[in-house]
Amino acid sequence: EVQLQASGGGLVQAGGSLRLSCASSVPFDHYAIGWFRQAPGKAREGVACFSRSVSSTYYADSVKGRFTISSDNAKNTMYLQMNNLKPDDTAVYFCAATPDKVVGCSWYFAYGMDFWGKGTLVTVSS
Repeated sequence: EVQLQASGGGLVQAGGSLRLSCASSVPFDHYAIGWFRQAPGKAREGVACFSRSVSSTYYADSVKGRFTISSDNAKNTMYLQMNNLKPDDTAVYFCAATPDKVVGCSWYFAYGMDFWGKGTLVTVSS
C-alpha cells in the first residue's frame, strides 16, 4: 500500500503563490500521480495529473497556465506549484497515486486514484 503525506497549504492573498508537497512511501516509477481538491459544498475535482504510461500531463481548465505538477524521484515526492492564486482556488487539496494504466489522466479525474494523502487546506483571500 502506498502512503502519501501532503503539506504546504496555508493562507495566501490573491495573486500569490504556494507550493504543495506530497511525500510517498514508494517511488512513483509505476504510478500515475495527481492532485485533487474539494471546496466547501462542492464535489472533489481533479486539478493536475501526470501519467507515464501515456506520457501525459493534464490540468483542469481552471488552473492551466497557473499550476504545475512535478515530482522528484530521488525524494519520492510530488509537488504542485500554484501561481497567481485566486479566491476560487480555496479548497482542501489532496495528493493521490495509482498504478499507472493506459487510460489517461481524464480517466483518473473521473474515477479517482487508489491511494490518497490527507488533505492540506489552501485559503486564498481577496
